Amino acid sequence: MEVNVKALENQQVEFEITVPATELDKAYNASCKNIASRINIPGFRKGKAPKVIVERHVGKENILNDAFEQLAPKAITEALEKEQMDIVTRPQVDVVTLELGKDVVFKAVSTKKPEVELGEYKGLKVEVEKDVVDDDAVQQQLVRMLDRQADMVEAEEGSAVEKDDFVTLDFKGFVDGEAFAGGEGKDYPLQIGSNAFIPGFEDQLIGVKAGEEKEVSVNFPEDYHSEELKGKPAVFKCTVKSIKRKVLPELNDDFAKKASTFQTLDELKADLKSNLEKSAETKAASEKREKAISMAADNAKVDIPEIMVENRVNAMIQELALRLDQQGLKLEQYMAYAGTDISKLRENYKEAAATNVKVDLVLEAIAKAEGIKVEAADLDAEVDSMAKAYGATATQVKKIIAEQGRLGDLAASVLRRKTANFVIDSIA
Repeated sequence: MEVNVKALENQQVEFEITVPATELDKAYNASCKNIASRINIPGFRKGKAPKVIVERHVGKENILNDAFEQLAPKAITEALEKEQMDIVTRPQVDVVTLELGKDVVFKAVSTKKPEVELGEYKGLKVEVEKDVVDDDAVQQQLVRMLDRQADMVEAEEGSAVEKDDFVTLDFKGFVDGEAFAGGEGKDYPLQIGSNAFIPGFEDQLIGVKAGEEKEVSVNFPEDYHSEELKGKPAVFKCTVKSIKRKVLPELNDDFAKKASTFQTLDELKADLKSNLEKSAETKAASEKREKAISMAADNAKVDIPEIMVENRVNAMIQELALRLDQQGLKLEQYMAYAGTDISKLRENYKEAAATNVKVDLVLEAIAKAEGIKVEAADLDAEVDSMAKAYGATATQVKKIIAEQGRLGDLAASVLRRKTANFVIDSIA
């Protein structure tokens, strides 16, 4: 087999591949047998019709095309191995010569994986600030615990709405004097100051007593998710039905017993401080890891083909759609609620996608430079971890990976993680 490579624009390459006529003859005969086993030919059992009959029934050109479809992928793979080149797009194939008795000649155009010029990646000096765990931090945790244990009580008769109160209200919205869809609520729960409603809405309820009515005038934001309401003034006719307030428990040993497994407040505080310190350590380690990998990527030079970024954007949107689907929401619904569309969503993901692609390419280059390999034990450990996460057996996970043809992706992911650990372990 002969291979000629020509560089094109935008990091594309063209392979002109010549396959000996003898290989085409083998592929042609194999296609005849394969086709004969798949179709019904009158007078013959499947797979038993002779070659000349199959040719007459199907046509030599169709058999040739089938033979080429079997031959070309193998030839392209061999060409890539011969040239020691990786590609990142499916090759676009153009047949030059495809005749029995002649060498097969075809061209395959694809985008090659870019070469990475590594910079400094070992012994990096990475500094991160660890969260300070002091008495104030512990107190903030205690306040949150108090809030969770708080009782909700009705405000005293005659009380008016105050900030942080919890109210139930009926409301109906009007634009240009007309009620609009989705603008009405009954016994709606709302915490004043939560900013759950349109800006300015909640503040206008302050001072209203239970049972009183209040007209609230607001402007819908210019970026509101509904096109019909964007930027428009609206009036909401509201009735405050009830007012409730939180009553926090007293912070003492009794609270510690009720809210935790500890007998005293001091024991609870000590445990909170210990957990905060562990959390601070974990956060700092994570930030250090991310910063080291980011520095290694920033120190490298690589010209990333646009198609690689676009493909990563596609993958990120697919992941988003899957997460939304698990929550019972469709991507289209999410975009409508967020006031965006697919083109804006793609644009928003583009910078992160480019960064992720560069990091992956740099880690792969480091792995090559350092001779880092994925061993069978590494893959087994990853499969075991996946099995535990999904509540399955390792055998079941391996079967799914094999059926989906994702073994290569899994190995690449493990290699990148292993290489990232190498970079992190070498931090100065």
